[in-house]
Amino acid sequence: MPPIRLGAGIVTRLNRPEGNITGISILGTSLEAKRLGLLHDIVPGTSVIGVLVNPGFSDADFELREVEEAASLVKRQIHVVRASTESEFDDAFASLARQGAGGLLIASAPFFASHRNQLVALAAHYRMPPMYHQREFAEVGGLVSYAPDFADGYRQGGIYAGKILKGDRPAELPVMQASKFELVINLKTARTLGLTIPAGVLSIADDVIE
Repeated sequence: MPPIRLGAGIVTRLNRPEGNITGISILGTSLEAKRLGLLHDIVPGTSVIGVLVNPGFSDADFELREVEEAASLVKRQIHVVRASTESEFDDAFASLARQGAGGLLIASAPFFASHRNQLVALAAHYRMPPMYHQREFAEVGGLVSYAPDFADGYRQGGIYAGKILKGDRPAELPVMQASKFELVINLKTARTLGLTIPAGVLSIADDVIE
């Protein structure tokens, strides 16, 4: 879900949103910089990092700005490819392969989540170490994911719904930010890619799939 942030114009303040809107910001699209940093640690060096974005997603420009700033900090070149339909995936991955991408960041987008199996299969075919935005990608064979704990976010949303049903005014309920995040690493996929996950990254993983 796109984050509730001031720049989006959904609320005027996070601590006291006013109007008639509040909720839980799961921050899915606000983690691209962190994801790129982790991917840089997993595939160190100077090779290009590919970035797949969905131009039809409302937060695509925001995601790209985050990735570009993070890439500048770690001094890695990125190559951005775009796909908003299933038929565009093959060309996007072929373009990344021609660029010699040493890693791949799949940016957050509901469209990508609904095609996770295809994206995981393409990354495996091109032997391209990928970073994903939902743990489900790692569970079906993707290398690594870093994401909010969506179950905790939904639980918090249920608590808020209960408060509003009991009479609390949305305008007086602060927009809650996600506070739990999960780093999931699939070691079986790492071995298939001939990749050794750095000990420092493994040590902070919340879940390791053997």
